[in-house]
Amino acid sequence: MIRIVISSQKGGVGKTTLSINLAYAFAKAGLKTLLVDSDPQGSVGLSVTRKAHELPGFYDALLDQAISLEKVIIPTRLKTFSILPAGQGENLAYGHSPRAEDVKRLLDHAVIREYDIVLIDTAAGLFGTTQQVLLHSDAVLIPQQAEPLGIRSLPSILEGIKHLRTENQKLQVLGICLTMFQEEISECSDTVNRLKEILPPAMLLKTMIPRDVSFLRASSKGVPVGLLASQKKLEQVFDAIREEILQKLPNPHHSYTHE
Repeated sequence: MIRIVISSQKGGVGKTTLSINLAYAFAKAGLKTLLVDSDPQGSVGLSVTRKAHELPGFYDALLDQAISLEKVIIPTRLKTFSILPAGQGENLAYGHSPRAEDVKRLLDHAVIREYDIVLIDTAAGLFGTTQQVLLHSDAVLIPQQAEPLGIRSLPSILEGIKHLRTENQKLQVLGICLTMFQEEISECSDTVNRLKEILPPAMLLKTMIPRDVSFLRASSKGVPVGLLASQKKLEQVFDAIREEILQKLPNPHHSYTHE
């Protein structure tokens, strides 16, 4: 079981879009995948079911050990894909940091360990719940807008993750995934070229996520973008990101069945 955190310094960079579609890419390749929503806004849950805020989930399980994870994890139509929504633990989610032992207990739970990949969507920033999740996970993937302003926030999150790795030495930085890329806009291409100049080659994922209105349409329907009949090209983007990540993980030749 490998726990991968999707984390960024600021909001609006496409964390949830990446989380949902990458989780789906892992699952349809045959890896038993759990998508965990640790963002108090509950964006993952709202993207797949409009009743997400009425359901218990991640924060409720942190608050109450008596809650059965089997009952709060939501299966999907794809047998290998399940979701743990954020839930209703708002008192813990806002203004309070969860206890480290509670986060560890949840992420190490026997039910969680049944999955091959546990992908965790987080709130922006490296504090509170996000910090605790990173301290008890195996890898982190950083989505970043392919725009000039995006470069400015990278040193901060990279330095923050470096600090967290002094406490969690097994935390692997999978790299930076550029989002909202628009090939026709020179500023986007300039940003990519600048990042290639200042970052180690292995730090920047080769696959970039384009800006596309189809992501909004998929969210409105409560499905990954690959389930829209006309969006197989976008689906292939996340398949490519999946393959890049699998090559970076400790066991890149993990046996799984291609879709």
